[in-house]
Order: sequence, then C-alpha cells, then structure tokens
Amino acid sequence: MSGAGERLAREAGARLRVVVADDERPARAFLVALLRSAPDVDVVGEAADGAEAVALVERERPDLALLDLQMPEVDGLGVVRLLRKDRLPLVAFVTAYDEYAVQAFELNAVDYLLKPVEPARLRLTLQRAHERLERADVREVVAAESARVAAATEAIAAARPLPP
Repeated sequence: MSGAGERLAREAGARLRVVVADDERPARAFLVALLRSAPDVDVVGEAADGAEAVALVERERPDLALLDLQMPEVDGLGVVRLLRKDRLPLVAFVTAYDEYAVQAFELNAVDYLLKPVEPARLRLTLQRAHERLERADVREVVAAESARVAAATEAIAAARPLPP
C-alpha cells in the first residue's frame, strides 16, 4: 500500500502511529507513558539509540517519530539524514537543550520539545502531526484526482475526432 493509502486507511480510526527514540531509559519511559494515555496514539516502537531508531522507522513506517537530539553515535538529526526519504515520518525532536532548534526546523520538524516534556505541550505536538497528515492526505487525493481527470480527458480527446 502506498504512503497515502496507508494514511487514508488509518484515517478511519484517526490514530497516530508513533515511535520514540531516546537513549535515556527514564526519559523514554516517561514519554511513552504520556503517549499511551492519549486516546488517538499507538506507540509502535521504542529505540535506545539512533541506529535502532533508523531500523525501527524503516520497519514500522510510523506517522510520527519523537527523536532525542543527543544520542550516542547517531543523534536525532543524524537519524533523519539516514532515513530514506520515502520512509521519513513526521519528526518532533525532544531534548534538554534549545541550541538545536534552528537545525531541527530546517529539517521541517513538526515540533521541538524541551525535557521534561509537559503533557499539554506533547498534546500540541500530536495535534500538529495530525494536522500535517490531514493536509498531506488532501494534497495527495487532489493530485491523484487531477491526474485521473487529465488522463480521462486525454482518452476522450483521443477517441473522438476533432470537429472541422
């Protein structure tokens, strides 16, 4: 199923599929607990480092990845750079430092959360992710319908002789 098809299929339940990557177990557990309390979220995986996060995202194809910016070997920014563009979910960075915010938003991050993450702030991030997915779905549907109309128009024109 295509990315658009997967998202549209999920749209019926409107549940956001999320992965969490953080090398600090307590921080990761806290974030996962907050996410599991959200009625519209499915946590589909956890990663303790960047390499694990890349593999997890490529395997699970989540809607949203919450990535710690400072992990050993491969940090959150590195995870985004290593992922294939066709497998790149929406991304929100989570960190105790605000010095990487510009870089994060240059990578089109949905959000930049500071630790300790406040539940209301996480809810806003989830809302932004839902909104971005809805906009992307609408654009994909419009593009697909436009292509179908263009193809049908060409087929009709080819089948019908032009008037003199």
